[in-house]
Amino acid sequence: MKGNILTPSGWVSGSIAFGRQIGAIDGAPVDPAANGDDYIIPGFIDLHVHGGAGRDMMEGGDAPHAIARIHARHGTTSLLATTMTAPPDDIVTALRAIGAAMATPVTGSARILGVHLEGPYINPGKLGAQPPFARAATLAEVQALAAHAPMRLITVAPEMPGHLDLVRALADAGIRVQIGHTTGSYEDGVAALAHGAAGFTHLFNAMPGLHHREPGMVGAALAHAQYAEIIPDLLHVHPGAIKVALRAIPHLYCVTDSTAASGMPDGEYMLGRQVVHKCAGGVRLADGTLAGSTLTMDQALRNLVSLGLDLADASRRVSTNAADYLGETTRGRLAPGCFADLVVLDRALNIKAVYIEGEACEW
Repeated sequence: MKGNILTPSGWVSGSIAFGRQIGAIDGAPVDPAANGDDYIIPGFIDLHVHGGAGRDMMEGGDAPHAIARIHARHGTTSLLATTMTAPPDDIVTALRAIGAAMATPVTGSARILGVHLEGPYINPGKLGAQPPFARAATLAEVQALAAHAPMRLITVAPEMPGHLDLVRALADAGIRVQIGHTTGSYEDGVAALAHGAAGFTHLFNAMPGLHHREPGMVGAALAHAQYAEIIPDLLHVHPGAIKVALRAIPHLYCVTDSTAASGMPDGEYMLGRQVVHKCAGGVRLADGTLAGSTLTMDQALRNLVSLGLDLADASRRVSTNAADYLGETTRGRLAPGCFADLVVLDRALNIKAVYIEGEACEW
């Protein structure tokens, strides 16, 4: 395959050879703006996916496969299946389905790398669109849930009783812990980071904002975080706030927080136990609260470019940074030995082709 190829060292004009993994990349350095060929960039990695194609991860059954398939059409080559705050049995049902889907990957579907447990260990005072089943966590409960599917990332509110000790235990076990759905202060955020928390869930959303005398959880993120996720649908976060985060957080990465409404017409859909409404490009509860998004990662990339990022930087924000955050050294970059997860874009940044572990996706 030939084109403008984004490598870890920069753009080259040349060819990339691959099977399941990338074999070789040959070419000369190039300014892609001056070369009319297609762009070949790493496949997108989305660490916050609730649904798509009318399906929700909390359904169980074959929902994870259907969701992974619709997101692959938009260039996502790997993702974390994300749960909702819910009763224990509902969470177990979802996790069992996710674990089964991971064991039986399907051609043309994004690889599910594990679970992002976005509840129930959040603050009931900052539910956002989460149902009212929030509670404090115990390590034993997390370990029991992890028996059903691999826990890669867990969102917690650090100010909840016992959660600072839990953050340390989870971090020591190799699970990424993010701060989110929290009423916590700047000091709570700094303490959580010191105990091993690694990032922030949908930065700015469902957390106390920045004030010059009370910097809040957003202040803790902007002052101290190396990583944080953000939803660049231009509804959840103002473009100016996105630019602030880009300047402050070195490895900021993008997620969709996508729901069952992604890839679907306007109407009613489920988000866990909540009914949500898609209208005018957004997803909301009946009271108007934003409830996830309809964003896809190809649109996230285009939105970043529209904010002034060059394509290489935008690509890192929808792929490489998330891979690095999870410690996935063979994904999120185009280099020999890495999985051949590729997205081919035309000059308008529309998807022309997607390859997942070397296989061309056909729909």
